[in-house]
Amino acid sequence: MKIVSWNVNGIRAIVKKDFFESLEKLNPDILCLQETKAQDNEVEKALLPISGYKQYFNSAEKKGYSGTAILSKTKPLSVINDINISEHDTEGRIQCAEYDDFYLVNVYVPNSGQKLDRLDYRQQWDADFLKYLKNLEKSKPVIVCGDFNVAHQPIDLKNDKSNYNKTAGYTQTEIDGMDSFIKSGFVDSYRLLHPDTVAYTFWNYRFKSRERNTGWRIDYFLVSNSLIDKIKSTQILPEYYGSDHCPISLEITL
Repeated sequence: MKIVSWNVNGIRAIVKKDFFESLEKLNPDILCLQETKAQDNEVEKALLPISGYKQYFNSAEKKGYSGTAILSKTKPLSVINDINISEHDTEGRIQCAEYDDFYLVNVYVPNSGQKLDRLDYRQQWDADFLKYLKNLEKSKPVIVCGDFNVAHQPIDLKNDKSNYNKTAGYTQTEIDGMDSFIKSGFVDSYRLLHPDTVAYTFWNYRFKSRERNTGWRIDYFLVSNSLIDKIKSTQILPEYYGSDHCPISLEITL
């Protein structure tokens, strides 16, 4: 099974680029999208040319903001949006698709804000999301993928010293949040298979960041420890354009 995760930074924008050709080449069994920036009906309309996938959407109450979508060749047993905590459930950030042998959670973690004004909220969000994942894990193994909005280690961003504790995505609070996921038994699949590889998934549109490869690795596949022997490959795919993020993939035998 091949799962692809991609923060598309606006579904209506990316479909005007090479998105459908990219999807054909990637050919995932399941595609998880983040930051669709559209309401459910608008996402559905944008994805009309795609066939062969069951499609599920979770949009923010605020128009043109956040949002997630799952496209799956196999119909899941169920798809449930959000985590039943009202303060977290208005921004369309979480979807959980249940399959026979695992749960797949698609997530777009909140950004802590340019002035770190949402950092306290982000800390609570991380804690609540981890509790939600561990509760799922009581029933079945979990694969969680998406934009976690944090570079976990110095290797995961170009300029670690100048960003540390100053920039959203690389504060100690956010790093501690990712530490908690790992310590609780989730495995960063990319680092498991590529412990020393410098690779990024996000580049700021300004400053020619992608041309200079001044990037951040903030998109992840975290998997329950019980699944690590089933991982065949995990990749970062910077050759695919259309967003300020590139897709990432996980191939797993289930």
